Amino acid sequence: MEHQELFAGFVRLHVLHHAAEGDLYGQWMIEELGRHGYKLSPGTLYPMLHSMEKKGYLTSRKEQMGRTFRRVYRATPLGLDALKIARVRVREIIKEVLASPE
Repeated sequence: MEHQELFAGFVRLHVLHHAAEGDLYGQWMIEELGRHGYKLSPGTLYPMLHSMEKKGYLTSRKEQMGRTFRRVYRATPLGLDALKIARVRVREIIKEVLASPE
């Protein structure tokens, strides 16, 4: 993905947004991000999810799907708080960025 470092924060916010709406799992999130032009491999997304969980933004549980298990993520109260703050800051920066001449 071009400019990956720049957009990494957008990806994390997108993950947090969906985790606040309900349960999500890695492959679904990869597909969802792909619909928005982000091409993440499992080797990129899963460490990001684990990191967000370690920092307290997400919680996870194992869910059995037939013979396999899937790790399902959801936002924690800390994650919901962070998302609330991020929404305010995103609105501010969008106003500024879109008001600037190209």
